[in-house]
Amino acid sequence: MTDAHPEEPIDEVPLLTLRDGLPSVVDTPAALAETVAALRDGTGPIAIDAERASGYRYSARAYLIQLRRAGSGTHLIDPTAFDDLAAVNDALGDAEWILHAATQDLVCLREAGLIPQNLFDTEHAARLLGYPRVGLATLVESILGLHMRKEHSAADWSQRPLPESWLEYAALDVEVLIELREHLARELDDTGKAEWARQEFTHLLGFEPAVRAEPWRRTSGIHKLRQPRHLAAVRELWMARDEIAREQDITPGRIIPDKAIAAAAHAMPRGRAALLATEGFAGRGARRFIDRWVDAIDVARRLADDELPAVTQRSDGPPQARSWPDRDPEAAARLSAAKETFAALSESVNVPLENLLTPDLMRRVLWRPPTVDADDLPEAVASMLHDLGARPWQIELTCPLLVDAIKNSHGS
Repeated sequence: MTDAHPEEPIDEVPLLTLRDGLPSVVDTPAALAETVAALRDGTGPIAIDAERASGYRYSARAYLIQLRRAGSGTHLIDPTAFDDLAAVNDALGDAEWILHAATQDLVCLREAGLIPQNLFDTEHAARLLGYPRVGLATLVESILGLHMRKEHSAADWSQRPLPESWLEYAALDVEVLIELREHLARELDDTGKAEWARQEFTHLLGFEPAVRAEPWRRTSGIHKLRQPRHLAAVRELWMARDEIAREQDITPGRIIPDKAIAAAAHAMPRGRAALLATEGFAGRGARRFIDRWVDAIDVARRLADDELPAVTQRSDGPPQARSWPDRDPEAAARLSAAKETFAALSESVNVPLENLLTPDLMRRVLWRPPTVDADDLPEAVASMLHDLGARPWQIELTCPLLVDAIKNSHGS
């Protein structure tokens, strides 16, 4: 893809600093009331961000929420101090929220009672504009010429009190988000992509994280296990660990690592001593909950054959693309043709392939395309894309390419 935004080194990039000083953390009803009044009196869109404790806590809740609005300043709210933040949500009304990588924060904000009616995602806007790197710090540097420090991005935000350096880092995440949004919005207008972005942002309002039917299958090292009973042991150990993690509010990997689960499932040790001698079963979590690990393996050992999990996960989608030539050469030809034309389209409009249309949607259409007459194919493919969640701008751009791939595979 042609790089429309070459990132030339910036000599002596100025460090981003707080214009208004570091605000106090809002953690009392009186302070929250003042914040609500200030946000209500502000004007324009609201820059918003949230800090979680990923890697430390089981919960994905927000432990700090940052907001900035013109005429209001920056506010740092401790959501753990309140039942919910509905009053803040009411004060924001239907104003546009500016987030970076909105899908990372929408769920935890919603849990706190904050639900946007309009939003602008600076990361998604940058993707539509073809920026090669879309991290917030990179965009702030390349567009606004300011350097952001990111040393606390993986911190445990659940601890209290929060160090002042962490609070400053958090406040800086919304310091120039409004200016960044204004620049990207102008560029979307100039490139004719503003409507594409509007459709994407509207779609994001309804974002829900994917729920996996069998999340235990993502355990690292499971690909080495090919016996159903070993997989059952992974499942039982994973479920035991997940239950403990929820009870203790600790991220599962800090109790026992995935490699310990995979190793124990392969060895199927009997008893405490044998299990603690297994690779990875060292540390406080392994010893403290040893009886639950032993019980989990025993459950897997006692399962009847018809209760064991399948070696491969069932899916309602098409098979892996690498198997198409053997399973359906015609479908493989469709996919190959579509990939070529999609690559050309991606370069011409300067939008990454995965943003033109997700690979899953492309495969679903091309694996089993609509069985209709050639004249009805464009409408049928467009309808299929719509039902799968594609936005109108995506359908307009990609439907003709998919139709051509389908027709050509039949020799038309």
